[in-house]
Amino acid sequence: MATKQAQKGGQIDLGQLPVPQLQELKTQLDRELEHLTTSFQSLRTAQSKFRDCINSISQGVNPGTADKPLLVPLTSSLYVPGRLTSSTHVLIDIGTGFFVEKTVEDATDFYNRKVKDLQDSLKDLEGVINGKANNVRMVEEVIRVKVLSAQEQSQKEGAGS
Repeated sequence: MATKQAQKGGQIDLGQLPVPQLQELKTQLDRELEHLTTSFQSLRTAQSKFRDCINSISQGVNPGTADKPLLVPLTSSLYVPGRLTSSTHVLIDIGTGFFVEKTVEDATDFYNRKVKDLQDSLKDLEGVINGKANNVRMVEEVIRVKVLSAQEQSQKEGAGS
């Protein structure tokens, strides 16, 4: 009956499930919650990198920095000497190794949109994570109640004999 309700999009009565099934459900919910939390952190990290890009453009690309030596990152730990050839245009990474030349204003606008898009995604994902966490708490509570009820029942049976 519970599976038919689940297929129809209805709610499953947790009180009707046996403890082993509830524990299995809790394990599954814990895995989903862990995956969602990892995704949340990844999005947060990406958002931080885009903010760093905005900061780098605003602080590092101006007429005063043109033709001055600087270090260009090739990887996260390898930098090579270089020079800024333009104080009005930059190359930005638009993903999967593709770079596009944009004006400083367009590049800043691009990264601001990315930050906003990620903020919206983070807000949505936070709601999903909170819902999953509530589901885990509900399942834990039902397990606790069932275990306590089973203990009380066994104590009554032991006292009655």
